[in-house]
Amino acid sequence: MSDLSQEPKRVNVEDPSSAAYWARRLQVPVEAVTAAVRAVGDEPAAVAAHLDRPWPYDGSGIV
Repeated sequence: MSDLSQEPKRVNVEDPSSAAYWARRLQVPVEAVTAAVRAVGDEPAAVAAHLDRPWPYDGSGIV
């Protein structure tokens, strides 16, 4: 299981490197992360749920 203590608290899609991080973390395109944030806000669990990903999502290998 990931160490969520180092996980960003919000999904920031305004910063390209942060958006890329979340796309890798959730294994979806950046555009999907951006659309999810627009739809449900920037809370990671809500974004993951909107993208039909479990949270925390360990499949990415990013810990």
